[in-house]
Amino acid sequence: MDAVTGAFSYTGRAIAEELLRRGREVRTLTRRHPARDPLEGRVGEAPLQFADSTALRRALGDVETLYNTYWVRYARGSTTFDRAVANTRVLLEAAADAGVQRVVHVSVTNAALDSPLPYFRGKAQVEADVAASNLSHAIVRPTLVFGANDILVSNIAWGVRRFPVFPISGDGNYRVQPVAVADVASICADAGEARGDIAVDAAGPEVLTYRQLVQLVADAAGSKIRIVSVPRRVAVLLPNVVGAAHRDVALTADELAGLEASLLVSHDAPLGTADFRTWLSANADTLGRVYTSELARNFRGRAPL
Repeated sequence: MDAVTGAFSYTGRAIAEELLRRGREVRTLTRRHPARDPLEGRVGEAPLQFADSTALRRALGDVETLYNTYWVRYARGSTTFDRAVANTRVLLEAAADAGVQRVVHVSVTNAALDSPLPYFRGKAQVEADVAASNLSHAIVRPTLVFGANDILVSNIAWGVRRFPVFPISGDGNYRVQPVAVADVASICADAGEARGDIAVDAAGPEVLTYRQLVQLVADAAGSKIRIVSVPRRVAVLLPNVVGAAHRDVALTADELAGLEASLLVSHDAPLGTADFRTWLSANADTLGRVYTSELARNFRGRAPL
């Protein structure tokens, strides 16, 4: 039995599907059960909550490996990065008490305790907590994850299909290294089967500038959009005007700062194999046809944490 946090969400879903393909039994710790989900009946379910440690230990009682994707994209109300760090500590303690044999934790490339960005600093703190937990563990650090219904690439495609210009901060020559969500899932499952404490990056085979990435998405969508350089504050403001219409936050200042610092690039040999351009070509007809709301996916209709 393996447990996956958030199997009805995005990266957790891909990990659960990969584990099922490998013949594992899977339970998800989740905040909601969406109607008519493809995983319905294929995975067990238990609540993802941190207030009742006894129930959390019970949910993990027969679990061999815990795959943890729990995190928050940005602070929202009582959902803060500090709260996410504290919640993850509760989860790790429950896993240890329940006898879980191994934890695979999904982090991010270039997390650092001294990062000026709370997202990356918080991720680094959780990595330190995982390492200090005395649990056999693997830390997997994805770069820019792409796939059907991802947040960033799908919404870039949505934008280039609908507007005459696409704003980017500065010259757009900061770098990204796209990795397929299926590759991330496979790397996580391999890490779960490995022995010893390890930390690996999950990165795809090609490094692009952000401007190149936007242009590739536009070309795949058949868009003649003009990419324009704007000040950072404008590059944050304009996507969020669109996001507000969908009751969503499209891009945060910290996320843009992370892109501009090229933090979503690995310094290691890539473990992912799926080619971004090939994926764009194969999914050109459906890419960006609908807006992908992160708030709808991860907050609305879900129990508070």
